[in-house]
Amino acid sequence: MAGTPEGTPIWLDASFPDLAAAKSFYGEVLGWTFGESAEEYGNYTQAFSGGKAVAGLAPQMPGQGDWPTAWFLFFATDDVQAGTERIRAHGGRTVMEPMAVGDFGRMTVAADPGGVVFGLWEPGTHRGFEKQGEPGAYCWAEVTTREPEKADAFFPALFGYDVKRMEDDAIDFAVYELGGTTAIGRMKMTEDFPAELPSHINPYFAVEDCDEAIAKVRKLGGQVHFGPHDSPFGRFAAVSDPQGAGFSVIDLHTTKGEMPKLS
Repeated sequence: MAGTPEGTPIWLDASFPDLAAAKSFYGEVLGWTFGESAEEYGNYTQAFSGGKAVAGLAPQMPGQGDWPTAWFLFFATDDVQAGTERIRAHGGRTVMEPMAVGDFGRMTVAADPGGVVFGLWEPGTHRGFEKQGEPGAYCWAEVTTREPEKADAFFPALFGYDVKRMEDDAIDFAVYELGGTTAIGRMKMTEDFPAELPSHINPYFAVEDCDEAIAKVRKLGGQVHFGPHDSPFGRFAAVSDPQGAGFSVIDLHTTKGEMPKLS
């Protein structure tokens, strides 16, 4: 798996009660186009931005009715079975046992000790994101949790991350680094988050214009939960689609303020 260090975000997907409605929503908000649905893989459908694969969408399968409609972030691994064993050894649990997905790769879905659900992906022919950090594509994600001490112990133990905390008394935020490169963020959920919202990973999609994107979200029946807010990283907002899957949109070019200090 040359070029994709273990613990690197590598892919995103989500299952929806209404796949056609999800495709319509993300097609307009993020400009995605979609490939042919693969019946042999539960009508799993790849989303494309500028002709490059950026995410996967699928209809909910029988037995998934009690699963939340949510985006799942997959982290790269070179051995999904060994990764699953490490998850259990560090106090996590498996939601879906390791399985092969044809010759595309092998996967498992798991949760950290605080309930944050994520996946591992061992690439075969499917190598993950073909585009990142550009409008219409994944650019960032945050472990958003009510139990940050559990996340800060689990994910670094699982992937070898170094933890750097933001020097700000107003927010409990950290970044997880791999070899000096930031891989993902971690934010403590405050009382401002709805009590019914579980700990989760919040993905960010880059957009050309944050305000235009959230106007489309509202027009199409989605919700805006926070923002738009200016930051040194870009102008962003936390939203959800009409079926409840949460994510954030960010204009990476509209920045304001000084970069926070990490220690």
